[in-house]
Amino acid sequence: MDKKLTPKEKGIRLLLVLTFSFISLVALFPVISLVVASFSPSTDLMRFGLTAELFFSGFTAENFEVIFGGEAGAYWRWYVNSLIVSGVLIVLSLFFSSMVGYALALYEFKGKRFIFILVLLILMIPFEIMMLPLYTMMVNLRLVDTYFGVMLPLIVAPIAVFFFRQYCLGLPKELMESGRVDGCTEFGIFARIMAPLMLPSFAAMAILQGLSSWNNFLWPLIVLRSNDMFTLPVGLATLLTPYGNNYEILFSGSVMAIIPIIVLFLFFQRFFIAGLTSGGVKG
Repeated sequence: MDKKLTPKEKGIRLLLVLTFSFISLVALFPVISLVVASFSPSTDLMRFGLTAELFFSGFTAENFEVIFGGEAGAYWRWYVNSLIVSGVLIVLSLFFSSMVGYALALYEFKGKRFIFILVLLILMIPFEIMMLPLYTMMVNLRLVDTYFGVMLPLIVAPIAVFFFRQYCLGLPKELMESGRVDGCTEFGIFARIMAPLMLPSFAAMAILQGLSSWNNFLWPLIVLRSNDMFTLPVGLATLLTPYGNNYEILFSGSVMAIIPIIVLFLFFQRFFIAGLTSGGVKG
């Protein structure tokens, strides 16, 4: 039976609900404005700009008709490029970063502390500082204007390695010994015993890495050259030029770009909080 709340507790709860509701509306205002703009005529966008005011009489689906009617040029090509890059990057990043974090947490070997310090140092260095040597490396490897050129520097993310290490510190080492007694290989112990216990951390990092990859703009802008290879953020940016702005595709295309992230979050949401909280607690 629920405890009956006192008037003071009810007031505090109501205040918290109102406060967080207001914060949520402020955070969602750009998204609401974007959705409203995607259903507004292009002439209104030129006159009034972005606004959250709802004028249902002026709502039109012509902006989405431009996209789905095949008049959006390379938009769907950019969309597919982003899906391929983000999907492959999530899988590779989870696989390699989890193994590195797992090894740093549960194995003892020479240089382990030094490697972990290097991971922390790389985590503290802004990616923008490393872009020039990374681009030189991509040129030497002939990976410019390729999917793998976009993905290679991001496959083993320091934040993902750190996160998986912290999570694995809470896993019981006795399970590893039991696996060895049963004749399991070290990779088999990871894949069959430990990986299932790490599912919440995989889900949390899938969302964070997917969001980071899907919204990544600067590195793809540098390493990609041809219009057919652009990812969605880079492609949408090309719609704004000194000679004309394709607002019809820009706003409706941006709304369509939100859908994969929402689907990804809904798919992993039940593991998300568990993964974040468990990964930050040792023992």
